[in-house]
Parts: sequence; C-alpha cells; structure tokens
Amino acid sequence: MNSVSVNLGSKSYEILLQPGLLQDAGARIRDVSLTGKAAIITDSNIAPHYLKPLEESLAAEGYSLSSHVFPAGEASKALSQTEVLCRELIQAGHDRSSFIIALGGGVTGDLAGFVASIFYRGIPFVQIPTTIVSQVDSAVGGKTGVNTPEGKNLIGAFHQPRLVLVDPQTLLSLPGREYREGFAEVIKHAAIRDKEMLQDLEALNPSNQELTAELIARNVAIKARIVEEDERETSGTRALLNFGHTIGHGIEASVPYGTLLHGEAISLGIRAALYLSEQYTKLSPQESQRILHLLKHFQLPLKLGDEIKTESILDKLSRDKKFAGGKQTFVLLNELGDAITTHKVSMQAITESINFIRS
Repeated sequence: MNSVSVNLGSKSYEILLQPGLLQDAGARIRDVSLTGKAAIITDSNIAPHYLKPLEESLAAEGYSLSSHVFPAGEASKALSQTEVLCRELIQAGHDRSSFIIALGGGVTGDLAGFVASIFYRGIPFVQIPTTIVSQVDSAVGGKTGVNTPEGKNLIGAFHQPRLVLVDPQTLLSLPGREYREGFAEVIKHAAIRDKEMLQDLEALNPSNQELTAELIARNVAIKARIVEEDERETSGTRALLNFGHTIGHGIEASVPYGTLLHGEAISLGIRAALYLSEQYTKLSPQESQRILHLLKHFQLPLKLGDEIKTESILDKLSRDKKFAGGKQTFVLLNELGDAITTHKVSMQAITESINFIRS
C-alpha cells in the first residue's frame, strides 16, 4: 500500500492509497481510534456507486452511522446546504463525540469538512475522495469552505482530516469530462514542483481511467510537503498551489457554478499565468507550449469565450481571498518546476492576460 504522511504535530495524519481501499475503510478508520457515531456525507452522483459499500464496511466494524446525501454540483457548496446538513446531523442524534466521513469529490470534501469544522464547534472527519481533483489536491491540507455569489471559498476554515483514504478504482465510474478535468491540478503540481512528472503525463492515455496509486501518491506528496511548510498560508509557500487559480477562480465565479468544471476554469487560468510568466520571469515560450500541449492532451479548454466578460472576472478577483491590502498575489513560473509568488503583476497586465486567452 502507498502512504504519505502529513506532519503537522498533533494534527498529523496519513494518506493511504490502494485500489479497493474503500472496502477496508471501516478497519482503517478504526485504526486511527475514531470511536463515535459516523455521519457519511456524500452527493447524489456518488451515493449510488459507493455509499452502500462504505456503510457495510463501517457496520462490519461495529460503527453506528447515518448517511446524508445532498444534490450533486458546485451549487450545493453553499451556506444554505451547510445549514441543511448540520440540522440533519442534529436530528440524527450526532454530538461532539461523532465524526464525519466525506465521500466524494472536491465539493463534498470542502462542504463536509466545513460542516465538521463548525458542528459542535468542531468534530473529526475523514476524507474519502473519489475524483482526481480531490485525490491529488483538495482532500489534503485541511482547507474547507463554501462559495458565495461574490466568489469561491470565501467562507471556510482550516480543519485537518484525521485520515485520507484514496481508492483509485473510484475513478472508473467518473464521466470522461469529470475525469479529465482533474488533470489541471496534476499538471499544476508538475509545473510548480516536479518537472519530471510532465513526461509521465505526456505518456498517459486520457481515455484510460486507470490512474495508478503511485502517480496519485506523487502528487499528494507535493501537496503534503507544501502544507507542512505553510499550513495556514501565512509564509507564502502554500500560495504556490494557487498557480492558475487566481484568474481561474475569477473565471469560474463569473458564470453560474457548475457551468465550468473547476479544472476547466483552472486550465484557462494556467494559460493566463503562463502568459504572465513570460512577461515577468524567465519562462520560455517553449516551456509554456509544453504545458499548453498537456492541457490540450487532456481535452481541457484553452480559449476563454466572449460570454465571460473581462469586467466580471476582474470584479471577482478584487474579492478573492488572494487579494489583500490592495494587492493580488500571483504565482508565476521561473521555469518548469520552479514557481514563485509576486505582487508585481499590474492590473493592466492581468487584463491583457485575460484578453490573450480569448485568442
């Protein structure tokens, strides 16, 4: 079995990665000494595939549990759904001795983790991610939260999971579009910290959804090391994980949530960040093209449609959590595998980069 440790003192935890691990979830959760009543939170897409096997695994270990299914989609990542879930947990008899299991993709992990962070002022939770975005990125690091009409993830809390269980076999049930969108985060990791991974990604067949636990673990290790250096994004290191996300989040928030999948918006944001890197750092056009070819390889969008207005994107950027003290934090590449943060990108340059990705 592959495993990656996240070393955060008293908040440390393990990420376990193995095909078929979902069937063994109850025993693995028991191993980390969670003994209360379990609340499974999942969405309407994932529940038909994986809720019953998880319930059976927990029951085999003697856990009392309740299950809570919310409507699938980014629109559910909201304060209104948070309240619904909290009230359901109270009505199901959960208390401060309970724990939550987030079974699903990034929306589920962020939403269920946020519920865990505020329910009875904070109870433990376990992540069981079922999409590439969540397996390689969002299930690790303790960022939880919900969206508002003004922007993504503006309301939330840092709340580390007690355990992360990654079963690559859950990727097999994903629709092709949802499978491929996750590679925006994988390509991001390679671009900022692991240039050699690019060659492995170039060799992958996007239509074959059997992603190995080893490649997922390689991505998780990048995320884990950065989180260890800067858990609450105070030193600037963790901000490197926002490569492509500054403008990408602005694009994603400028259309009704769910119109663009997260990875699709980030793909557009990466193209804008590559353009700015060529203007502000030493990144060569050849290096940019290598990243762009990879995004295209996984059928991710590279052209921003005219229906998404520049003014709307800029308005969302001004409210983004990366915007502070009148300055926007941008992540740029010096070269492949070497990312930096900067406050020197002007609004004019940001506007130019948005216009550039329309071509």
